[in-house]
Amino acid sequence: MFKAADKLRKNIDAAEYKYVVLGLVFIKYISETFNELYEKLEADKYSDPEDRDEYLAENVFFVPEIARWSHIHNNAKLPSIGETIDEAMEAIEKENKELKNVLPKVYGKANLDKASLGQLIDLISNTELQAENEKSKDLFGRVYEYFLGEFANAEGKKGGQFYTPKAIVKLMVEMIEPYKGRVYDPACGSGGMFVMSEKFVTEHQGNISDITVYGQESNQTTWKLSKMNLAIRNINSQFVSWNTEGSFLKDAHPDLKADFILANPPFNQKDWGIDILQDDARWKFGVPPNANANYGWMMHMLYHLAPKGVMATVLSNGSLSSNTSGEGDLRQRMVEEDLVECIVALPKQLFYNTGIPACIWYLRREKANHSKEVLFIDASEMGYQKNKAHKDLTDEEINILTLTYHNWRKGIKYENVKGYCKSTSIEEIRKHKYVLTPGRYVGLKDEEEDSILFKDKMLVFSKFLIQNTEHSEKLDTEIINVLTKKFPNQNWSKINFNSNKVMENIAQTVFKEWFGKYQISDDIPVGWRKAKINDFVEVSLGGDYGKETIEGDYTEKTICLRGTDLPDMKTGMPERAPIRYLKASKLEKCKLKKGDIVIEISGGTEDQSTGRVIYINEKILNNAKYPMTCVNFCRIIRPLKLEYSYFLYSLFDYLYTRKVFFNWENGTTGIKNLNLNALLEIFDLLVPQDEELITEFDKIAYVIFNKIQTNNAQSQSLGKMSETLLTKIYDHSLRLNNL
Repeated sequence: MFKAADKLRKNIDAAEYKYVVLGLVFIKYISETFNELYEKLEADKYSDPEDRDEYLAENVFFVPEIARWSHIHNNAKLPSIGETIDEAMEAIEKENKELKNVLPKVYGKANLDKASLGQLIDLISNTELQAENEKSKDLFGRVYEYFLGEFANAEGKKGGQFYTPKAIVKLMVEMIEPYKGRVYDPACGSGGMFVMSEKFVTEHQGNISDITVYGQESNQTTWKLSKMNLAIRNINSQFVSWNTEGSFLKDAHPDLKADFILANPPFNQKDWGIDILQDDARWKFGVPPNANANYGWMMHMLYHLAPKGVMATVLSNGSLSSNTSGEGDLRQRMVEEDLVECIVALPKQLFYNTGIPACIWYLRREKANHSKEVLFIDASEMGYQKNKAHKDLTDEEINILTLTYHNWRKGIKYENVKGYCKSTSIEEIRKHKYVLTPGRYVGLKDEEEDSILFKDKMLVFSKFLIQNTEHSEKLDTEIINVLTKKFPNQNWSKINFNSNKVMENIAQTVFKEWFGKYQISDDIPVGWRKAKINDFVEVSLGGDYGKETIEGDYTEKTICLRGTDLPDMKTGMPERAPIRYLKASKLEKCKLKKGDIVIEISGGTEDQSTGRVIYINEKILNNAKYPMTCVNFCRIIRPLKLEYSYFLYSLFDYLYTRKVFFNWENGTTGIKNLNLNALLEIFDLLVPQDEELITEFDKIAYVIFNKIQTNNAQSQSLGKMSETLLTKIYDHSLRLNNL
C-alpha cells in the first residue's frame, strides 16, 4: 500500500504528502467504525442510526453524510474531489469536538494532482482493508503506524522529529511495563509511546481503561498526527496538549505525578530557555546548561515522576560521560541519590534523524532489591542492517534485553555476562568518576579472541597504508614530471599532492587556462575553431532504476548510481549506491564503461543547480562487485574518443561550478531538470584545431584524478583504523601497553 501511495506523490515533498495520505487513512477508519455501528442501529427498530448520541455512547466518532467514505469514493474521479475531502474534514471536526483543528485540510491545494488523489482513494478503498469489528481498528492502526515509519524514513532527519523507531519504543515499554496508571511523554511526537503502551496492556490481558495518557508537543502539525494516531487506537487524547513554547517554558501538566514516563526528547537541544527558568523548581540537582538540555529533560521528567514511578528516556551517548558546564555534577547527584537503575547502550543507525550513538536511561524512585546498584547493558553490537542507512532490533533481541532487566530486578536467574551486562555498585561507579558508559563496566566478550581480531585488522590496515603510500609517492613523481614538462617555470615539488582540494584546483586551473578563457566571437583566434559539445560525444544514454528484487525479465544485479552517489565516486567506489535488478537488454545498452561520464539531470535546489558529474575510470570499474549504470535521473555521456573523456568531464564540472547550468534548466520550482540534449546541441565551444592540447590535458588530468582517488582511499583506511583504535581505548577495552 505504501509503495503504491508513494508512486502517486509525484512532485510533492514527503513532509507535506504524509498529511494527505494519513488524513485519508484516518477518515477511512472512522467511516468504517461508524458504518459498523450504523448497520447495527439500522437493524434495530427502536434505534435511530442518525442519532449522534448513539455513537457517543459507544465511543464512536459520528460521521456526517458528506464525510462518509462512500460519498468520498463516489466523487473520487471528479475534479472537485479536493474540495469534497476538505469539506468532509471540516464536517467531522464540527461533529466531534475532540478533533477540532486536528484534521488536515490540504486536499484542495493546486499542487496536489486530483487524478492521483482519486487513485489514492481507490487504493485505500481496497476490499482487503474491509475487516470487521475490533480487527478493523487494529488493521487501520497498523496501517497508520507503518505509514508514519515509512514517511519518517523518507524525510530522514526531519522524520526523526515526529517518529521514534518502533523497536526502541517497544524495548522501553516492555522493560517498564505500564500496566496501570498515568503514562506521560513530555515530547510526544506522533504518539508512538502511547500506542505501544496500549498494545502492551492489551497483549498482556490488561484493561486499556486502566491507563491514562498525558503528553505535550510543541510542533502543531506533529501534534495533529498524534491526535489522529491515538483516535484510531481509541486512546483518549484529552490530556495530550500542544503549545509552541514546549514543555520547559509552558508545562501543560504542572501538577502531574506520573507512574510511567516514556520519552525521546530532542538530542543535545540548545537555547531551550534557561535564561527565563533559572530558579525553576524542577532543577533539584542543579541548573542544567543552556547549551544542552539533556539533563534539563531528565530533571523535568523526575519532577513529574510519582513516588513509586519509573521512567525511560532516550538520550545521546554524550549524556553518559560529559562534564561540560556542570553536567558531570548533575549526573553524580542522580547516581548518589540512587535514581539511576539501568543504562542500555543502543546500536548505531537506529534513528532516522541522527547517526549519533544513543542510549536509554531507566530511572526509578524505589529500586527495592537493588539499592545502590546500577545495571549496565551493552546492546551496541545487536541489531541487523535493515537497509544501508538504518539498523533495527529483532523481536528476539528485544526479548533478551527485557528478560535480562526483569531477571535482575527480581533477583532470579540473573548473572553478569562479560561483554553484555553487569550489575555495578555505586562504589565502583565513583571510581570511574560517575561516567556511565556501559563498555567501561561490562568489558569485552572474549579479550583474547578480540585482541587477535584487532591485531589482524591492524595488520591489514598497515599493509594497505604501506602499499598506498608507495603508490602515492609514485603518482607524486609522475604528476611532477607531467606538470614540469608542460609548465617548466613552476616549482611543482613544493605542492601538497595529498590535498584533494589542491589537486582539483590544479586540474580546474589548467582547464580554465587552456580552454575556458576564450569567448565565442567573430574574431576566432588562429589555430582554434568553433564546435558543439556533441562533436565530442558518441552517444548520450538514459539510465534505469530497475527493480528492488528479481521480477520477470528484471534479473541482472546492477549498481545504480544516483545524483547523491556521484560525490562518493571520488573514493573509487560508491558506498551507498543502491543495488537493483535490470533487464539484460537494458543493462547491455547502458552499462558503464571506462571513459564514460555520468551527469545528474534531475533534482537541484533554488541555490544549487543540477549537473553533478563524475568520470568513470578503471579503478571504479575494478572495485565494483556488479555491473554499473545510473538511474533515470542521471545520464551517461560516452565520448567519441577515450582521449576526450577528461576534457568533457572537466568541461561539465567547469559549467556546474560556475553555475552555467542554471541557464539550461526547465522549471524554477519543484523538481528541476537539466535540458542536456539542448546543451549538447547548442552550447558553443572554442577548441584547438589539431586536438593536441586536448590529448595533453588528458595526460595531466589522468594522473591528477588517480591521485585524488588514492588520497580518498587512504583517508578512509586511516579513518577506520583511528575509529577502531580510539573506540577501544575510550571504552577501556584496550590499554596502550597491549599494543
